[in-house]
Amino acid sequence: MLKYLSANYILPISSMPIKDGIVAVDEEGVIQGIFDPTSFAPMDNGQVEKYKGVIIPGFINAHCHIELSHMKGIVAKGTGLPSFLSKVMTTRSASMKKIDEAMAKADREMYENGIVAVGDHANTDNSSKLKDDSKILYHTFVEVIGIEPDEADFKLKEAKSLIQEFRNGHVSITPHAPYSCSKVLFKKFKKVVPETNIISIHNQESEEENKLFRYKMGEFLDFYKSIGKNADTIKAQARNSIQSYLPYLPYPNKLLLVHNTYTSLKDFDFVERMGRDVTWCLCPKANLYIEGTLPKIQNFLNSGQRIVIGTDSLASNDTLSILDELKVLHAHFEDLDFLQTIQWATINGAIALNIQDEFGSLEVGKKPGVVLLQGMEHMRLTDDVKVKRLA
Repeated sequence: MLKYLSANYILPISSMPIKDGIVAVDEEGVIQGIFDPTSFAPMDNGQVEKYKGVIIPGFINAHCHIELSHMKGIVAKGTGLPSFLSKVMTTRSASMKKIDEAMAKADREMYENGIVAVGDHANTDNSSKLKDDSKILYHTFVEVIGIEPDEADFKLKEAKSLIQEFRNGHVSITPHAPYSCSKVLFKKFKKVVPETNIISIHNQESEEENKLFRYKMGEFLDFYKSIGKNADTIKAQARNSIQSYLPYLPYPNKLLLVHNTYTSLKDFDFVERMGRDVTWCLCPKANLYIEGTLPKIQNFLNSGQRIVIGTDSLASNDTLSILDELKVLHAHFEDLDFLQTIQWATINGAIALNIQDEFGSLEVGKKPGVVLLQGMEHMRLTDDVKVKRLA
């Protein structure tokens, strides 16, 4: 039995909006047809369910840390990244019961908020069972962290072992961030990962990161001391972090660069010259929570960058909602076009995670989820817009 879902507009994403369009969905959630109202004829005796609003495919959350969900409200806002990291490291321990309950609640929240797939970072196997059972598809990025060169072999071995705990096939190993991985670790990582391994690395979330790489100065040096790590092997590069570490990442692997709050036009030029398959993930609410600022969106648009949207974790956010992230962007950058930003939140995320054959657009044969945005007027995203799952 098919369900026929209609709204003021259907946004297939892969094609133009359809006024008063109809989507046919089977019991498994697979799209069986998309119709203009003038050419619609039901395939059976099903009735059309009509809604006010805009129907879109399910959201793709390109960056999350669900294993930190129990830390909601623990870290103060506006501390800056090095202090935020220190607080997370010293307060993330909790009982498995508390961790499991918080992750389960976060997973439900994302599902109810219309999210169908998540790029999720992990340092432990705490989330593996939840991901096996979830209605959401997770691509797990097992993080490698090793500041001191002599840690590199052990850290890579540890990550390879952990990757076996995530059994849905959507899993890869990734360096956590340029400030948390030695040059030796980057070089060894480059040799051991296959071309199919998607990399998702935290990039230029703080100006302190750029200071570290340009001048070997700033708050990260104090951060290393506080966690008992030796930073002697770090050398001033006289250039921003992305220009220092990007040549050490394997090619032609897909790269998902996350946050990018302090990425400059010169950095974009450098990346373009490298000829890499790069997607830029924005997590605006987390940026405001930690650093109190947002990336310069116009620079991304002017240079034609592929953008996706993430929520980061509940340690740095009060919701796990892609719609909320879009609202923040549109509130701060009034010239943004919703028909463009909705691509960031759907098909672009699916492409970044290699799941575009099933997710990211309303097309026959896909199972992308069907989501209703209520309260949309003239394709403008305001605080009044709400999300409702239809399939």
